[in-house]
Amino acid sequence: MSLNVIYCYDAYCGWCYGFSPVIKRIAADYKDEISFEVLSGGMIITDEPKPISVTAKYIQQAYQRVQEMTGIRFGSDYLWHVYNSDKSDWYPSSEKPAIALCVFKDIYPDMQVEFAADLQYALHFEGRDLCDDEAYRHLLEKYAIMADDFYAKLKSTEYKEKAYYEFSLCKQLQVTGFPAVLLQVNETKFYLLARGYTDYETLKPRIEAILSELKTLSERDDTNSNA
Repeated sequence: MSLNVIYCYDAYCGWCYGFSPVIKRIAADYKDEISFEVLSGGMIITDEPKPISVTAKYIQQAYQRVQEMTGIRFGSDYLWHVYNSDKSDWYPSSEKPAIALCVFKDIYPDMQVEFAADLQYALHFEGRDLCDDEAYRHLLEKYAIMADDFYAKLKSTEYKEKAYYEFSLCKQLQVTGFPAVLLQVNETKFYLLARGYTDYETLKPRIEAILSELKTLSERDDTNSNA
């Protein structure tokens, strides 16, 4: 049986940033048993991007709740834009980081969770503008990716279409908020593991319970087929 965890996230989602250490730990726990796929949800997609000042007041409250619940920290360079939004040149959009993730997934399909977490750290801690091409350069060095190739793909229609396909996939999976985690057993069977932030101590037993259930069902099928 081929099992696949689908992690629906958005690079601009603060709760996903708080969830990053949890999903990274889960991915490490099950790396030999389960494949992990990250889908970008397209949380901020609009024909006319709006300045961060539109959401700054909300973020000022929300990031503190994320810190309290998850223990993660938002960086001063990020928070400068939140508290000085009238001076910020940020126009948040989920498009470019989603395209970047699609490019990366083709190169390192087994490291999707780690790269998604790196994108969120770049934004929420280091204060990099993910709508700026240069925000990704340090990650190209980290993962030994050729810059010319990466930036050509980042600007290509092919990878933009892949990103938007992921947005539509999240909708097909009936994901309405982020983070969301599902376990795919086959073409039509999915288990919802997490909707919204979920801590490791809650998520791990859910996965174990499902794996135990699947093992029991498989053994029962084997018994029946041999009867």
